[in-house]
Amino acid sequence: MTNDKLAESYLIKAEKRLNILPVLFKESDYSDVIREAQEIVELALKGLLRYVGIEPPKWHDVGEIIVENINRFPPRLQAECKKIAEISRKLRIERERSFYGDEVSFASPDELYDETDAKEAMEWAGFIVRIVKENVGR
Repeated sequence: MTNDKLAESYLIKAEKRLNILPVLFKESDYSDVIREAQEIVELALKGLLRYVGIEPPKWHDVGEIIVENINRFPPRLQAECKKIAEISRKLRIERERSFYGDEVSFASPDELYDETDAKEAMEWAGFIVRIVKENVGR
């Protein structure tokens, strides 16, 4: 499989997963909105890296790699690289907590997030998929 085909596959998966977020939100499953949003962002950004010929690392937050390689991206995307990296970082921080909860305070994932958190994560995921698709996607 070529790098472009793999990148395209990642972007398609990210787009399809966006459809899951409103369902989870409607069910007030805010922690799963956070978790899925993180995975959507990760897939889209790793696809973006593949589109420009960068093999993505096997970790979840690739925002800094995007910033470090800013000159490899179209100008519109370059203007958003810091925002992209910030979204990737913020969602990465919440990855485990949104799935397992907080073992220090014994808070369940459902106790850690509210509607506002979930709305923000949905907006971030939509923004990332949209900007990747506009700049390098199909």
